[in-house]
Amino acid sequence: MLTPILIFTLAALLFGVLLALAAIKFRVEGNPVVDKIDAILPQTQCGQCGYPGCKPYARAIASGEADINQCPPGGEQGVIALADLLGCEPKPLNAELAAESSDVPMVALINEETCIGCTKCIQACPVDAIVGAAKQKHTVLEEYCTGCKLCLPPVCPVEDCIVMEEVQATAALWKWSEPEQVSEPMRRTG
Repeated sequence: MLTPILIFTLAALLFGVLLALAAIKFRVEGNPVVDKIDAILPQTQCGQCGYPGCKPYARAIASGEADINQCPPGGEQGVIALADLLGCEPKPLNAELAAESSDVPMVALINEETCIGCTKCIQACPVDAIVGAAKQKHTVLEEYCTGCKLCLPPVCPVEDCIVMEEVQATAALWKWSEPEQVSEPMRRTG
């Protein structure tokens, strides 16, 4: 009885060592440029760039398949940061994508009176900001909503059930604005 247990134990150890050696020998290295590009992207996973998320878009930029100006949530600052990283000239945000986007932060709101509980908006939300159950009213967790608009019609079958509204300024969201550049030092007169 002890012999089969020892044989199986030795075989398991041998296969474990072989798997460890194979993992070391055939390890696939990640592209560090992709990771740096992905760190710049806003991580909204909204798909507005034409890719299913920020990481696939980062891979496409690194391989030269996509341009750096395809991310509306990242805006002009994102394009400038990507250009700095990649050592190229910044470009204006893609005009087609920029027309669908705005500089004002938006959040989705669901009219619970008209919601039919179809769950299509929940399935479309890339950041799980919509909660609810089948045939129950849904609601948006505003602090998680990225304003990607992927839950709007035609995803939502009920007209005017989901609307986009400006994020209301609160003390928690308030940020200092960039100081204006002064071309000459101010001089005191008098």
